[in-house]
Amino acid sequence: MSYDANAAYNSGAPGQGAPGAAGQGYGGQGFGGAPRGAASPDDLSLPLYGASFGQAVKRFFKNYAKFSGRASRSEFWWATLFCVLVALVPYILVIIGAVMMAASASADPYGGGAPSGGGIALMGIGGVLLGVFVLATIVPSIAVSWRRLHDAGFSGLFYLLTLTSIGGIVVLVMEIMPPKPEGQRFDV
Repeated sequence: MSYDANAAYNSGAPGQGAPGAAGQGYGGQGFGGAPRGAASPDDLSLPLYGASFGQAVKRFFKNYAKFSGRASRSEFWWATLFCVLVALVPYILVIIGAVMMAASASADPYGGGAPSGGGIALMGIGGVLLGVFVLATIVPSIAVSWRRLHDAGFSGLFYLLTLTSIGGIVVLVMEIMPPKPEGQRFDV
């Protein structure tokens, strides 16, 4: 049985009343109960717990440069999978081009001929496609990671740890953590 934060919040369970209601604790934001989630996939102001692949990708691009608020684990991991799958195509082109160049070089061990034009072209096309994709997704990737840290109850500034050698692993562990009601303080 999995935990559904949206259902827990909207179920009317004790202590789960409307935000700001008396007895909600910590500024009346409901900290101590289940974290609030979006009731509809179109509501971009709250995290969508249990988002599907398509919903997560849509929210990834709609919240392109939004660093406030939160992102659920499903939103984060589906968006990450999308980026990895799309980036595989240019990587494969670069690898095929490199293999073609290596095969061409091994056929002429003394280097008398020119490198394979097809291999260079494939590597160039793959490199350009990868560059364009990275430029198109770097801001939303950082933003969804930042919001995911908020949902886990951490400041988004922890993302800056990825600039250190071991910090990327620390941030990854933080992104894996379940949502915490305290993360609602980052909602705007």
